Amino acid sequence: MSAETDLRRLLDLEAIRQLKYAYFRCLDTKDWEGVAACFVPEATATYPHHECESRVAIIDFLSTAMVPDLITMHHGHHPEIEIDNDRATGTWYLHDRVLAPAFEFALEGAGLYADRYVRTVDGWRMEHTGYARIFESTSTIDSGVKIEQGKRSRGE
Repeated sequence: MSAETDLRRLLDLEAIRQLKYAYFRCLDTKDWEGVAACFVPEATATYPHHECESRVAIIDFLSTAMVPDLITMHHGHHPEIEIDNDRATGTWYLHDRVLAPAFEFALEGAGLYADRYVRTVDGWRMEHTGYARIFESTSTIDSGVKIEQGKRSRGE
């Protein structure tokens, strides 16, 4: 490989990492326009118990499921990304938490995301995302636990 090819690969890897990081940040801040910007229009998604066949369907599902009072934390790490010209695949380790204080409900889990990316005129975008659970743990939130939700978590 040439130095130019190596540099292009490193820049592409970083762009894909930044894209996935933006996806997680936008999920947790309920920035649905920001989430949409991570995908091509014909994108698909496979979430546990739900399939989405377009970017519009992805945003409809997420914005309906993740109501303003739901507090979420999505961490994606240990990316394994393979690039083949203008297409790429990625596997990400997910650690997530969901808190629903109104229902005294908490969830913590781990999973593996399997993504497909495509280079567009606007940069790398996801053409598919989805994850399968490694584990999921649910519990009740003790009424003595104080949870203060930040405005950004509500999408404000």
